[in-house]
Amino acid sequence: MKLVIFADGGSRGNPGIAGSGTAVYSADRKQLLREIAYVVGTKSTNNVAEYHGLLRGLEAAVEMGADDVDFYMDSKLVVEQMNGRWKIKHPDMQALALEARKLIDQIGSFTLTWVPRAKNKAADALSNVAMDAAAAGAPVGIVGAGEETADSPNSATEPAADTAAPQPSDWMTEQGPVTRFILVRHGQTEMSAAKQYSGHADPELTELGKKQALAAAQALAETQADAIVCSPLKRCQQTAQAIAASVRPAHPDGTEGEKLSIETVEGLIEVDFGLWEGKTFAQAHATDEELHSQWLEDPSVACPGGESLQQVHRRVRKTRQELQEKYAGKTVVVVSHVNPIKSFIRQSLDAGPVTFNRLFLDLASISIAEFWDGGSMLRGFNDVGHLRALG
Repeated sequence: MKLVIFADGGSRGNPGIAGSGTAVYSADRKQLLREIAYVVGTKSTNNVAEYHGLLRGLEAAVEMGADDVDFYMDSKLVVEQMNGRWKIKHPDMQALALEARKLIDQIGSFTLTWVPRAKNKAADALSNVAMDAAAAGAPVGIVGAGEETADSPNSATEPAADTAAPQPSDWMTEQGPVTRFILVRHGQTEMSAAKQYSGHADPELTELGKKQALAAAQALAETQADAIVCSPLKRCQQTAQAIAASVRPAHPDGTEGEKLSIETVEGLIEVDFGLWEGKTFAQAHATDEELHSQWLEDPSVACPGGESLQQVHRRVRKTRQELQEKYAGKTVVVVSHVNPIKSFIRQSLDAGPVTFNRLFLDLASISIAEFWDGGSMLRGFNDVGHLRALG
């Protein structure tokens, strides 16, 4: 999800009664999604209030699951400091800037740009609402709890009683070419059987893993696919080979074409677990309990010598966008690993970073995600019906 955010802050007295205002818009700026008036305090400076405007916007972006944010402020100081061009000398603002940086790291693509005050009227008005509330005795915090506007996509609104329900199979056809990604996790390896972190290590499938791959391939036997793309690692390549032998290659005239070749895509590789590679959960936790716990809770924290889940998400998002452009309106089988597939699912749901810790994907499972210009949908998740015969 892309958001456009404007923020402002002010202080009557400097230091004095202070408040910030933040306006959150849709990517095309046509919908005002959220208005936030925040009481900063009664003895705060203008610059501190400006930083609080930034923080409230970043918090909203993370909460709403944004992965692309264009942020605008009329505070030259905050913009220059956060972009690294000016030093931050005041300890209060150093702490606020650090808090802002942690939030930015959870978003993905982020820009912060200066605008003249005349183009920041909505946020300016909200900051005055906050200062008025502070003057009236309101405590530090969001005025009115930052309620979303009626146009917010998160607002729960019942459809009209006489509105016909759309048909699930074809109601998205007016959105343009829909690219379908059939997401297949590889079969079992010795490392997955031992419950070890297996990122860039390259084990082959076990005998059970080969049977799982064949079962997934048979489940897709009647699927007409236009392409098979795959992680470069052996466990995925072996799974993809089984699928390539079973799926029905799509042909422009609707008939079956020749057997599909496997396209290796580097962006589909698993997360780099760094020093935790080959370790079990307990072993990795024992090496550094604090870091391991942080990594489990915060997608922006990287494995020691490896990647963070947020870095993986950015990589996979770029890969998905490239594949969607290359195979617009087509069906693509994607053979990959747990975390890249979770990234596809997160993108299809337009969800936030917490998604990685809220999903479980079985070995050789099948999920389906669809994308089109300006939209997406999750069609299926973690289907393992084809594995029942394996026990």
